[in-house]
Amino acid sequence: MKTKKILNTTKKFLEKFWFLLWKDNSLKGWLISIIFLFVLIKFILFPGLSLITGTALPLAIVESCSMYHEGDFLSNFNNWWEKQETKYSQFNLEKNGFENFIFKKGFNKGDILFIIEAKPEKLKIGDVIIFNADKKNPIIHRIIKIENQDGEYIFSTIGDNNNGQLSLEKNIKEDQLVGKAIFKIAPLIGWAKLIFYENLRPTSERGLCEQN
Repeated sequence: MKTKKILNTTKKFLEKFWFLLWKDNSLKGWLISIIFLFVLIKFILFPGLSLITGTALPLAIVESCSMYHEGDFLSNFNNWWEKQETKYSQFNLEKNGFENFIFKKGFNKGDILFIIEAKPEKLKIGDVIIFNADKKNPIIHRIIKIENQDGEYIFSTIGDNNNGQLSLEKNIKEDQLVGKAIFKIAPLIGWAKLIFYENLRPTSERGLCEQN
């Protein structure tokens, strides 16, 4: 009898909780739903993804326009390459090689990328990595050079939409690596978060992306 009573009580609690989460349109219901989703994402989804992917940042929102291509996913690669060829020629990168790179049409501010562990020995030129540098947030750029110095891999990157390299991306060490981007999960959905921080950015970094 005692066990049956506990089961009935538990069932009633779950039914009430389910109603509050998905069917109650009151302010209380909305608040509980938001709190529940926050806890689910932060303490269950992200830790689970981190364990699977091998990185502390399995999902990343693109916060800048440094990898943007004019037209975004509808961009014309041939037209883009004509404007960028001189930039990449100094790194001995040619069109036929770039065409085989991941994200050959770049990605946009607000896109959400799926990230996995960046194993130094398996990274190659053309891969898009996330790394820590002298910035508030990690940087997401494309590898253009790899060296091996005394058994340690050293990487050099550039943003597809940048006119040149930043000084902080010319000598990226293994311990700076956060992860490797492998595909885009949701285009522009990250703006739901970014919009709240736009006014805190320098004026030149606000708004939608344009081709440099």
